[in-house]
Parts: sequence; C-alpha cells; structure tokens
Amino acid sequence: MQIVYDFGNGMRMVDLSKLVDPAVETRRCLLNRFNTGGPIPDFHTNFDIMSHLGTHAECPYHHDDNWPDVTEVPLTTFAGRGVYVDFKETVAPYTHITAADLDREAKKVREGDIVIIDSSYKLNPFTPDTNTEKDKRLLVNGETAEWFKAKKVKAVGFGDGVSIENCNEDVKPFHDILLAENIVFIEVLKNLECLKKDVFFMSFAPLPIKGLDSSPVHAYAIEGIAEFS
Repeated sequence: MQIVYDFGNGMRMVDLSKLVDPAVETRRCLLNRFNTGGPIPDFHTNFDIMSHLGTHAECPYHHDDNWPDVTEVPLTTFAGRGVYVDFKETVAPYTHITAADLDREAKKVREGDIVIIDSSYKLNPFTPDTNTEKDKRLLVNGETAEWFKAKKVKAVGFGDGVSIENCNEDVKPFHDILLAENIVFIEVLKNLECLKKDVFFMSFAPLPIKGLDSSPVHAYAIEGIAEFS
C-alpha cells in the first residue's frame, strides 16, 4: 500500500493508518465476500469487526453511556490543523509526559488543534511486549490530560513512542478528563516518520454508525496547505 503521495506544488499526503490484514490481525476482523448472483457479478462483503480495530478514533461514549457516540461528535472534530510533537529522547524512557515537557516541546499547539504525541522509544502497541523490559515508551496520565484540556485541543493522537496501556491509574484519568470535554483520541497511528512537516492538515473521520463508541478510521496528513501550515 502506498504511504506517501506527492501532489506537486509543495503538497504531500501521508497515510497515517495501520494496514489491517485479517489474516494476521489479533483484534476481531472477519470478512465474508459473496456474489449476490445474476448475469452480472455483484460482489459484496459482510464484515464483523470491533470498534477499536487498527487506527481508530475513540469518542466520549467509549467511557460513559451518557457521553456522545461517533455520530454525536461534530464532524469538524475529525479534521483540521494537526501538530506533530515528537519528544524524541528529551524525556527519560518509560516516564510520564509532564506539563513542563509539553510547555517545552509543544509550543506550536493552539486551541482547536489535533495533536499527535510521539517519541523515539517505539514499540507496537497492544502486543505481548507491552509493559515488559522492552517497553520504553513515554507515558500519559492525569497531568498530561489537564494540559491538553487547558489548551482546548480537539483531539490527541499517539505514535508508537507513547503508551496508553501501562496501568489503570494513568489510563483512566487521561481518558476521563479529556473525553468529558469531547476531546477525542486517535490510536495506533503509523508512518509518522514519513512526515516532513510538524504542522499540517489532518483528517480521520469515523464511520457514521449510531451507537459506536469508537470507529476504525483512515487517517492522513496533507502537508503544504497554507491555511494549515
């Protein structure tokens, strides 16, 4: 699958989504392709997937029955000015991203942004290596969430250099604080190393299915749009 597309005139599209292969995917992903019959081939596919498959957007309904599902969050939440904050190795491995760290490294973040956080300590998320001696990813907690809340961003995404699965004491407040403000998450982003800019246009719209807490998305960045640079 092609990852980078060059539109010319300084504009590039970068696919930020995980490629999902049902043959090896560990999360629920079942496909049933069939021909409806007749003189003209008419193939359809029934698919049975979980809402957190591959690169996915998590919405407030993920943590509370009374909070908005994917159809109740404004569509504008899922597109806009993206900012890539790569801590590289400026924060010690397997430690929390603090407000001071964000103040230092995320100076370009504005109200209403989609912010992606990452580091050099990469590990594929949700694997047997999670929370082992191999896992050096940076961590998030309530303090991290309060910073994003104060900045009034509209979404927070995660590269493979940040863990969102280390322990309930960190993960729950991070989710609850931000989802209560309708700040959504984008998990399992890929190909961030292909970005040439740290500010760009980004889109990651979910499937418009009422009652979904989260949804697989096809996330991408477009660099070179003046209004989003």
